[in-house]
Amino acid sequence: MQHRSFMTAAGVGALALTLTACAGGGTPAPAETETQAAGGGALTIWMDQNRADALEGVIATFEEETGTTVEVVVKDFGTIRDDLTTQAPSGEGPDIVVGAHDWIGKLVQNGVVAPVELGDGAADFEDVSVQAMTYEGSVYGVPVSIENIALVRNTALAPEAPATWDDLVATGQAAVESGDAEYPMLVGIDPNNADPYHLYPMQASFGGPVFGLNEDGSYDAADLQLGNEGNVEFASALAEWGSQGIVNLNISQDIAKEQFANGASPYTITGPWNLQTFQEAGIEYAIDPIPSAGGQPATPFVGVQGFMLSAYSENPIVATQFLTEYVASEEAQTAIFESGQRAPALSAAFEAAQSNADVAGFGAVGAEGVPMPNIPEMDALWADWGTTEAQIIGGQASDPGAAWTQMADKIQSTLEG
Repeated sequence: MQHRSFMTAAGVGALALTLTACAGGGTPAPAETETQAAGGGALTIWMDQNRADALEGVIATFEEETGTTVEVVVKDFGTIRDDLTTQAPSGEGPDIVVGAHDWIGKLVQNGVVAPVELGDGAADFEDVSVQAMTYEGSVYGVPVSIENIALVRNTALAPEAPATWDDLVATGQAAVESGDAEYPMLVGIDPNNADPYHLYPMQASFGGPVFGLNEDGSYDAADLQLGNEGNVEFASALAEWGSQGIVNLNISQDIAKEQFANGASPYTITGPWNLQTFQEAGIEYAIDPIPSAGGQPATPFVGVQGFMLSAYSENPIVATQFLTEYVASEEAQTAIFESGQRAPALSAAFEAAQSNADVAGFGAVGAEGVPMPNIPEMDALWADWGTTEAQIIGGQASDPGAAWTQMADKIQSTLEG
């Protein structure tokens, strides 16, 4: 296995001080014999089945080259954050976990993850991926995958990409009226909690961000923007789409996927995780930007997934060696991409994956997106945000703008404690 040595043994040795001081900066390159000496002992890694399958060969090579024993514990991805928080302090947690970048703020707040020193190797990753894994000036993990949603278009029902949101709605409604489709558009949401993630690009197009930004581009938790004028305008549009059936509370994620695969709509807003279903159904599709509904770009949230170092790791130097030399290798990043079809975070692997039209399509949309906020304050938003969206879509809010403003005021009060 040809792997990049972003941090070799002398650098790993220096990491022992870094883990204590949480300091930044690069590390010097040592001799190959020192790299081999850095390994040893045992590591426990928590990851989902998809990543476990993809990294099987990489882990075997790491064990052989370093003499380290690796135990992989396969867990449901959605349980990893809470399990790490509850189990790591008691000594029952792992050395390394895979996770989403928007978990980082809460994990740092709970003291269960430690910074990972990428040094000069940070430049070898897509900028958005390192930005997403950064919290309060430190990088918390090695990014492996970049994902976002986009507009997936059934080219038989809609031969041309819609230039505007009105074009999308008109084409979708025409397909329904002609009997060629059952739904003008499909976006999977929950009947009680809607889905702020999938609806956010349309919200953003009204000039509706969630938080303001600091000078360095990070999110400013003290500047909640959820109740601004653009967001209130979005609330009125959302009510209209609900009444028109453009956004439908009865369409869950699974139903949206199945119905698009059945050819029941010219459009769906989704991510690369559903493409295999469409391919197996024989749907000819294209991946397009989500058209603007409010006049500004419809920027989706960009999600980054990566491998993080537990602050309670009993073998942090070797764990960091695995992260920065093996997980950060082109082989590992390509294997994860091929297994899950999410764009790689490492630039060399990302560029190679552009030969895949799906990756190129989602990548072009994601390049205009914004990282999902990774600050702990985001946890205070989701429930009220989604519930209010569902009420507006379902017509239960007689004044959508007032309902939205009330929601934003409630969240602001929660943030202020």
